[in-house]
Amino acid sequence: MTLRVLFAGRPEDREVWSAALRAAAERAGERFALETDPARVDPAAVDVMIVDPKGPVRDFGPYVNLRAALSMWAGVEALLANPTLKAPLARMVERGMTEGMTEYVVGHVMRIHLGMDAHLFAPPGRWDPTPPPLARQRHVAVLGLGELGAAAAEALARLRFVVHGWSRRLRDVPGVICRAGSEGLEETLRAAQIAVLLLPATPATAGIMDARRLALLPRGAAIVNPGRGALIDDDALLAALDSGHVAHATLDVFRHEPLPPEHPYWTHPRVLVTPHIASATRPDTAAEALVAQIGRIARGAPPLHVVDRAQGY
Repeated sequence: MTLRVLFAGRPEDREVWSAALRAAAERAGERFALETDPARVDPAAVDVMIVDPKGPVRDFGPYVNLRAALSMWAGVEALLANPTLKAPLARMVERGMTEGMTEYVVGHVMRIHLGMDAHLFAPPGRWDPTPPPLARQRHVAVLGLGELGAAAAEALARLRFVVHGWSRRLRDVPGVICRAGSEGLEETLRAAQIAVLLLPATPATAGIMDARRLALLPRGAAIVNPGRGALIDDDALLAALDSGHVAHATLDVFRHEPLPPEHPYWTHPRVLVTPHIASATRPDTAAEALVAQIGRIARGAPPLHVVDRAQGY
């Protein structure tokens, strides 16, 4: 039986995604019927849905034969909060997203490590020939060792940083000092001259970087957050920045987006705001991953990266 797949993304994305999915299916030798307009398809006939949480489908109740929902995003908290979605939900894991996140993390860790901001914003005539330390003298912590975090941690380790990694369950990442649990988190933070936040947004991680945990960082540490805005207690971070305990924060994600113009992050001298650009789902590479998932489902296998609803990721 040919699977009927519904692309439930935003209307302005239909053309580019349809072309990418059809091209990926042809390369992979997979066959399925692709629909791109929920208004023109019988919900009961849909087997697999490719879903954008901000797309047109908000009520999944009519999709009574849905075998799997494939998220277009790595973050799934919005879909998990929808009580009408009962089918298995799979996170987006695709190489373009992983490469983009790794490049963002490595780029900003290197920027901070080399002290480039001091040169970019130095007044004319300031000449400070003090060299930065070597990477092997800098301790970097990556909180969250999933697909994105593990890839970023490995890349930093290959650059010879001393990399510490923390996750809920103990992981084994080449070149990375891995820890888990509450004691492991505290030990990791105490070592973190630069802390990279790549944890998922769950009830357990909300506000995980609060005043107490920020105080565990070495004085003068820096934070890079391309993960989730809710990981940080904003008031606590601003206080730590004002006191100098945290020397700098590079922030790409926020509790409210776009970040309101009046938010103090915009004008804080120790904060760099980037507009949620650390990584993105790229149609050309994501289509390959989606087609592979559809092929698995067509052959009776479960999709990969299915979300554990109890854990929230």
